[in-house]
Amino acid sequence: MSDPKVLAIVLAGGEGKRLMPLTAARAKPAVPFGGTYRLVDFALSNLVNSGYLHVVVLTQYKSHSLDRHIARTWRMSPLLGNYVAPVPAQQRRGKHWYLGSADAIYQCVNIIEDERPDIVVIVGADHVYRMDFSQMVEEHIASGAEFSVAGIRQPIELASEFGVIDVDKDQPGMINAFLEKPKNPEGLPDSPGEVLASMGNYVANADALLEALTSDTDNDDSKHDMGGDIVPYFVNKGTCAFYDFQNNDVAGSTDRDRDYWRDVGTMDSYYDAHMDLIAVMPIFNVYNSKWPLHQGLITEPPAKFIHSEEGRLGHAADSVISPGVIVSGATVTGSVLSPGVRLHSWSSVSDSILLDHVIVNRHAQVHRAIIDKNVIIEEGARIGIDREADIARGFTVTESGITVVSKGTVVKA
Repeated sequence: MSDPKVLAIVLAGGEGKRLMPLTAARAKPAVPFGGTYRLVDFALSNLVNSGYLHVVVLTQYKSHSLDRHIARTWRMSPLLGNYVAPVPAQQRRGKHWYLGSADAIYQCVNIIEDERPDIVVIVGADHVYRMDFSQMVEEHIASGAEFSVAGIRQPIELASEFGVIDVDKDQPGMINAFLEKPKNPEGLPDSPGEVLASMGNYVANADALLEALTSDTDNDDSKHDMGGDIVPYFVNKGTCAFYDFQNNDVAGSTDRDRDYWRDVGTMDSYYDAHMDLIAVMPIFNVYNSKWPLHQGLITEPPAKFIHSEEGRLGHAADSVISPGVIVSGATVTGSVLSPGVRLHSWSSVSDSILLDHVIVNRHAQVHRAIIDKNVIIEEGARIGIDREADIARGFTVTESGITVVSKGTVVKA
């Protein structure tokens, strides 16, 4: 397979319970990120930049905003037969919704049969990273394996959140065992405090994948999950390879951000990933023009900063300010402001993430908070200053003290 035909499948049906309330009205892959992106844009940008232009996005949970974003943003030339197509759950193989990620693919197996690819690339839609999948496909083919799993080193205390990979000592490129979210795993021989975690990115021979999915659907004991069931299926066959994400060399990357990967499955990790963007030397660099992160057309006007009198200076520092933002005599530090945000005089926003069209009125204060779309913060209101007061008002407060305000809330003083 010197020039294999590749079909890419993006798994975007996740409910994202741990990202509530941001996922109360939208699918997890549709959650806004970094001011102008949505989480799904990272997976799709990586695939398109890798040269894979036949892409289906499997959706299910509260998918309207996700479907709309893909339809508006990810348009390929039909003349060349390229496409990024959202595919909702269709109950083609039984009168039920997706039972798991493997069942999601099996329910849409007609797409694979119609496309007739040699290789299927399967990725999640809720991680922040850069990756050249063509390098993984090349290594997969060279390995002779039927299925490959991309992995990255993670702290051992996070092992219970991932599938953990045990590489064969005699064949370092092959997987000896795969443990789904283990509680007490062993560390790596050269780094006892780390494990190899699955990134949820897979490359498979199409015929072998179809065989595995068919076998899985007939197994009543299966949870029909890619990590929990399909990966062990290939491991037990001895045909599952490991791809080390550290070896992935993306154009324009630096030693600082080369192997950056963040699972933004919790509010705290979502917040931390944003803070990674605003460092002077960012851990994750969205300004790498050699591997662009596509986000679609933004029709907002340029950002604007007004008032320069003493005590009423509209300014921002160590922050990401999106188009359409107006900072009117307000102070912004260490924050990410999404399109259409309005900050009025003598208000302050620090160490926070404000999504689209949030209004912060005069003398209001926002600190260490995530504010969802269309929230109105009234004059003199305070968020993130008093934990108990935030909880009493019904806001979500994470273990690390991040206050989260739901979409469309009016916050009174």
